[in-house]
Amino acid sequence: MSALVRAEWTKLFTTRVWIGLLLGACALTIGFAVLFTAFAGNPESGLPAVGTPAYEQLALAVAANVTVLFLILGVIGMTQEYRHRTATPTFLTTPRRGRVVVAKLLAYAAAAVPFALLVLVVNYVVVLVAAGARGSAPSLTGDNLQVLGNSGLALVIYAVIGVGLGALLRNQVGAIVGGLVYLFVIEPIIRSIPATAGTYKWLPGGALEAMTATFEAPDLLERWQGAVLLLGYGLVAALLGTLLAVRRDVS
Repeated sequence: MSALVRAEWTKLFTTRVWIGLLLGACALTIGFAVLFTAFAGNPESGLPAVGTPAYEQLALAVAANVTVLFLILGVIGMTQEYRHRTATPTFLTTPRRGRVVVAKLLAYAAAAVPFALLVLVVNYVVVLVAAGARGSAPSLTGDNLQVLGNSGLALVIYAVIGVGLGALLRNQVGAIVGGLVYLFVIEPIIRSIPATAGTYKWLPGGALEAMTATFEAPDLLERWQGAVLLLGYGLVAALLGTLLAVRRDVS
């Protein structure tokens, strides 16, 4: 298994995809943090003022907004085998397909850890500078530290979900578009309709908000419950992806 994981890392780091996604995640985090701090305390925005606990937790949860890029990282890691037609030689080299999928899950979860740490550092440094310029730099203790840590955990879990989604759909474009539509269209609709808003807390987006911090959201789970639920989604995606990869024809 260790050899398969190392092979997946070789595939990942010999391409430039990870560089683009990581730079994009950092750039988005910087932009979100700067804009959030700039509008914090503005009566028209309704955002909490700089220096308040609500502001600090929301600002340090900005990194969670780039989960979609970690999802895409996982999707590409799985679907590139089918897109570039390397699935057949890969599965011939390792006939037990389940081991290949598990290796991808482990490899991309492990790769997502340092990526997530970098994004978290960028998030904190930008908030520290931006909020400090307005007279109140956030501390890295208590709830603030928990929010930041939970955001990093969510990024890693979304990479795992991406691998599972890629194994389920196999088509790279379809998996990415489907993930984007779900995250930015379906979940917001469910969240905004009163009749369905109660179910939002059981969805990945609701679990993510429960783990980190939220602003004017519906009723949510406790932080630890959100973490368990989101991890459950990751494990289910991984299990289904593994089962289908084993049973379906490669071609």
